[in-house]
Amino acid sequence: METTQKVHVISSKKLIFSDIENIIYKNYKVELSQSAKDKIQKCREYLDSKMKNQKEPIYGISTGFGALHNHIISPEQSSQLQHNLITSHACSVGEELSGETIKLMLFLKAHALSYGNSGVQLQTVERIIDFINVGVYPVVFNQGSLGASGDLAPLANLFLPLIGEGEVRYEGKLYSSHEILEKFNWKPIVLQSKEGLALLNGTQFMASHGVLSILKSFKLSKLADIISAISLEAFDGRIDPFYRSLHTLRPHQGQIETSDFFNEILEGSELINRPKKHVQDPYSFRCIPQVHGASKDAIRYVSQVLETEINSVTDNPTIFVEEDKILSGGNFHGQPLALAFDFLSIALSELGSISERRVYRLISGWRNLPEFLVAEPGLNSGFMIPQYVAASLVSQNKQLSTPTSIDSIPSSNEQEDHVSMGGNGATRLLRVTSNLEKILAIELFNAAQALEFRRPLKSSNYLEDFIEKYRKIVSFVQNDIIMYKEINKSVKFLQDVEV
Repeated sequence: METTQKVHVISSKKLIFSDIENIIYKNYKVELSQSAKDKIQKCREYLDSKMKNQKEPIYGISTGFGALHNHIISPEQSSQLQHNLITSHACSVGEELSGETIKLMLFLKAHALSYGNSGVQLQTVERIIDFINVGVYPVVFNQGSLGASGDLAPLANLFLPLIGEGEVRYEGKLYSSHEILEKFNWKPIVLQSKEGLALLNGTQFMASHGVLSILKSFKLSKLADIISAISLEAFDGRIDPFYRSLHTLRPHQGQIETSDFFNEILEGSELINRPKKHVQDPYSFRCIPQVHGASKDAIRYVSQVLETEINSVTDNPTIFVEEDKILSGGNFHGQPLALAFDFLSIALSELGSISERRVYRLISGWRNLPEFLVAEPGLNSGFMIPQYVAASLVSQNKQLSTPTSIDSIPSSNEQEDHVSMGGNGATRLLRVTSNLEKILAIELFNAAQALEFRRPLKSSNYLEDFIEKYRKIVSFVQNDIIMYKEINKSVKFLQDVEV
């Protein structure tokens, strides 16, 4: 029996992260509500009417762009102006963006245009939605945005196919835009006044990277808690630092959440409840609530910034039909995102940094664990080198977490004299997130191995169930084997496991 295709309707309803997960990961189709269509159409009609009687120049509509804002463009040249804007600005370089990133960029732009403040044609937005629904993904590269006049270069590449230029991927194959338009019997969009600016001014390149990173951060933050709890058990750590009363004296939300979660998932553990000879654990164990909790609070803050951004109009100029105003402003400036991305990169890097220190403790021969977590160290190197790999990734994350938002290089003949560099912060953030996933996979690889040397004692039902799932993918290491394969399997496990 056929299942009904699920649909996300773009409307005045606030866009939330679960909506994006439905579109990106569950392949919901997208359509415009009638109210959104009406707002888009009303704004376009207003702009057309306005331009018939407008004597004063309006930036980007009857003028050139950036430093060329003083050059007046005749109405007859309006369409060519917008076409030229797309082609001349399509300068992104570097690595090709993933399909999910492109899909999200398209969706976020369609959502922003649906507010009816941008002056685009309805058919332009509907063509963007067509791309989403059939899986046509324009070829865009990851470098070139200053994060200030929006993400000009990558967004220009994104929308070249609307006008029959550039390249796309469809079902994994590369096509010219001309070929794909013919395949679906689509005609190139003839851009009208303001449309090129509406497509290129905006923060959808930055925001898409940020959203994909924050969705992953939600999961990695919880996995960091679960994996570090396994490490705590394997290290024969103490429960004292996780008592709730301790954290109510310093009631940061993330700190309390972390301690509560540890008490929940460690309940019933034989290991955590047995008498301890040592009175204190190293900071990498004892301060998990404080460190993981601070990162949770940072993730929460950044998620709020991103939620605001994806529900905003970020192109320029902005059209207010009811007020009969067309205002040139700076909503495309990426500073709110740039600062948040720097913060999140630091917060995620710290989760990786403390994770690597727990790995080091586990392989160091402390508390009756064998050196490098193998029964015959010397003959076997065991888990010596996975810690090297974790250290390398942690070091790279530290380097990547140098703030990008503190840099600015003027552009467009000094008209754009302060930029956010949020585009660089966005692409960097995805790398930091990917590195953290690998670091946590290495900690789990080590912690699961170390836990076996505590048998026959058991951890809690929650953690034992988690380890049981992991052991179906990654086995206990008796003697030296090729380790990168096990690390890759651990990464895949973290990507697939539901928590």
